Amino acid sequence: MPRFKCIVTYDGTLFAGYQVQPNKRTVQGELERALKKIHKGEDIRVTASGRTDAGVHARGQVIHFDSPLNIPLEKWEIALNSLLPDDVAVIGAARAAEDFHVRFDAKGKEYRYLVHLSSRRDPFKRHYAYQFPYALNIDSIKKAAAGLVGTHDFTSFCSAKTEVEDKVREIQEIEVLEEGDMLIFRFKGTGFLYNMVRILTGTLLEVGSGERDADSMPAIIEEKNRSAAGKTAPPQGLYLWKVFY
Repeated sequence: MPRFKCIVTYDGTLFAGYQVQPNKRTVQGELERALKKIHKGEDIRVTASGRTDAGVHARGQVIHFDSPLNIPLEKWEIALNSLLPDDVAVIGAARAAEDFHVRFDAKGKEYRYLVHLSSRRDPFKRHYAYQFPYALNIDSIKKAAAGLVGTHDFTSFCSAKTEVEDKVREIQEIEVLEEGDMLIFRFKGTGFLYNMVRILTGTLLEVGSGERDADSMPAIIEEKNRSAAGKTAPPQGLYLWKVFY
């Protein structure tokens, strides 16, 4: 059966997360609901490159699904968007090999985390960035970030609820950007553990505010203990930006 690959973008504010959950509004649920209408009541399962939590956004989530319908490729995006709610959209569709898998074939991902550096609340940013009202030493943050790049066991930087046993991951790049009153963390790596980007961000913010030493990252990694790292930054600042194949 033909397999299709789509890039999906969504505002995670009003979703209980990506993955289908009983009696909750999810991104997967909306996608599968739209596909069911297109397929005249037939259930079509959607597979994603990974899950995102409640409140987390995506610019470049990637999904695949199988369909027997003979719909022109350029029509899939139009058909799906006509049935999807306003806070989720398909921004690209392509035919994929029948053995293609969005999760297993992914070579890496890029996440971004947005921090609003202001003591004043901004109602228009509250769902899309983490408001941080304290002064930060950006040079210290960049120094600490450099100590996280590479292949490490990131047990200290993932949720205790993480189910996978192998917690070794490679962070290829961490970039810290300043744009007006916004601080943007850009994380690129081969893969990320549950809550890993949010914990990395929370820890780096503690470095910037003087609560931790910029040279302490290797020691935190070596601890292999969640309690050694910083707080988990809230979900609204996190974006799944791109998946690499």
